[in-house]
Amino acid sequence: MSASPRITPLTKQLATDRPYFAGFSPEGLPTPCFVIDRAALAYNLDILGAIGKESNTGVLLALKAFALPTLGKQITDTLAGTTASGLFEARLARDHLGKEIHVYSPAYTDDELDELLTFAHGIIFNNLRQWERAQTRCMEAQERREDLHFSIRINPEHSEGTHAIYDPCAPRSRLGITRAEWNAEIADARARGRSEQDLLCGISGLHMHTLCEQGAAPLERTLRALETRWQDILARPGITNFNMGGGHHITKPDYDRTLLARLLLSFQERFSVHTYIEPGEAAAIHSGILVTRVLDIHRNELPIAILDTAVPCHMPDVLEMPYTPDVWGARAVRTADTAALHATRHDAHTCILAGRSCLAGDILGTYQFSEPLNVGDMIIIDDMAHYTFVKTNTFNGVPLPAIALFDSRTGELSVACQFGYADFISRLM
Repeated sequence: MSASPRITPLTKQLATDRPYFAGFSPEGLPTPCFVIDRAALAYNLDILGAIGKESNTGVLLALKAFALPTLGKQITDTLAGTTASGLFEARLARDHLGKEIHVYSPAYTDDELDELLTFAHGIIFNNLRQWERAQTRCMEAQERREDLHFSIRINPEHSEGTHAIYDPCAPRSRLGITRAEWNAEIADARARGRSEQDLLCGISGLHMHTLCEQGAAPLERTLRALETRWQDILARPGITNFNMGGGHHITKPDYDRTLLARLLLSFQERFSVHTYIEPGEAAAIHSGILVTRVLDIHRNELPIAILDTAVPCHMPDVLEMPYTPDVWGARAVRTADTAALHATRHDAHTCILAGRSCLAGDILGTYQFSEPLNVGDMIIIDDMAHYTFVKTNTFNGVPLPAIALFDSRTGELSVACQFGYADFISRLM
């Protein structure tokens, strides 16, 4: 290892719209290490909080995208609460964040539902048959807790996303009930002697989710499509809240927040409902990094820097989307012919950044640096707060990254937690 490892500098064009790692140095941090800039997080939360106030909407943090218990107070000082994808996330919200706790899962076990009924505020069911099986105990719980309400997730059958893996409205989706299935389940209940009013007793909300990293215009189109199929159900007097899900890129500089507020207020006026939105990525985007270190330089036509991280373990969205993340002080090469590019660019040093797992595709991407990389150099991967540490795993026994907190406003840097062999073995025992 080099005695004094070089650190790739912050590229100024990254996240110029917010406070972002001003004066930050990773020296002394364990690697790999996720680092969250509390000032950048506050920038996002302030925007989301303002949207909530302007549009009289409950803004809920989607814990599936970003969940750090140590930042609970900072989050719920600004937002209305959280939305969880199951019991454990809901427990995290109860124990570390507070305020409103909403939960959606495609299905619940009896034990999970029984516990959720004791503390969650909003529980969302995937279809009417699922609700019918749980209806009696849910309404008994509601008699004990006035702050508990129940919703059904509906499928607008309108796709806006470009990645099929993230499209909840794809054909034969398991997420939410279509209008045809809704009608069929109502008809089935009637055939068994139950009225629609009886079946829907206890349901006061509807939930939808269609977007993925998108603006307000796709939401506007989705709402038009939604009303085509669901207007009569939305207008029922018993429906008092409507959740528009997540995927809203509200904190991106080019997002039309004026249009979003107008859509929310207009929807409330037309249907006399309280609205919710569930941003996840928008809360944490451009607020975190992953600090890594070069362990080795391998060669196969190009230099291949083996880092002490692993893409499938610590950044799985890079492979799932897929996409090439930004790296401080480097330019991503988005071409298959990297050898030809290297031959024609004598002023830049092209290198493949790769992880340490056995997966052949454990590749971050190809990048150009101003100088050759050396063993021991520190590499900083940008925008690594959302859908990263919530998805980490220990495949191959690769250690989990540490998590640190930085604050651009004060320069304070601290390691919040580190992980070791006990965390690896505990998942296998």
